[in-house]
Amino acid sequence: MNDYFSAFFVRRLFLFCACAGLTIAAARAQAAGAAVYQRIDAAVQSREQHLAGFTDIEKYDVYHGDDQTHPAAEITVKMSYRRGVGRRYQVIAQSGSDLIRRFGLIPLLKREEDLSSPGNMERAWFTTANYEMKLKSGKIEQLNGYPCYAVSITPRHKAPNALQGTLWVNARDGSIVKVDGEATRRPSILAGPTRMMREYKEVNGYAMATEARAVSNGRFIGRTVVTVEYRDYHLIFYPSPSSVAANSIATAGSE
Repeated sequence: MNDYFSAFFVRRLFLFCACAGLTIAAARAQAAGAAVYQRIDAAVQSREQHLAGFTDIEKYDVYHGDDQTHPAAEITVKMSYRRGVGRRYQVIAQSGSDLIRRFGLIPLLKREEDLSSPGNMERAWFTTANYEMKLKSGKIEQLNGYPCYAVSITPRHKAPNALQGTLWVNARDGSIVKVDGEATRRPSILAGPTRMMREYKEVNGYAMATEARAVSNGRFIGRTVVTVEYRDYHLIFYPSPSSVAANSIATAGSE
């Protein structure tokens, strides 16, 4: 009988210790996640406090069907972004299918302008206000030369450019390194579910996009791939945080 009770209490003690260990591990994971999410929000806030605008060159290529070597259409634009105004595009080169450019790429640029307007832009930020976030692992992984955390993201509200997938952020400051996921809304009634990816690099201290890729498989139009290459950034900074309200700007060096 004594042996029975001894075994019983040993099992109970083991279960108690196991549960306590899991509880402690979960608490630590939650605390680690909260710290990462705070850095993500802080990185976005810092960008908005200091970056008044920027320009870059963007090249859009459209591939259709199985041919992923020769673009069916392409367009190169100079993009100018100004906080409080949004994005504006100037076409500097184009080639390929006139139909795809007129009814595909040009409307895409117009949609980007609309989404970047004040009120819409804020809903696109990768912040805890817009997304539910969950740290995938407490381990740091290397991605494109940056130490990163992988974070699962789920939109808190419906938005035309919202994604559900994974966000990789710099472990040091919470800035974006890569995002990959499925768009919560289809870009058109003809397009199927769209998978989107965008990678970033540090330019003058801030994460700026370097390349993007969107893949859609529609029932009627088949497989369509749109790639974007971003280059020749020129960032414009506010001289000081207090000048944000005054909307005065100073030009920083370009890359």
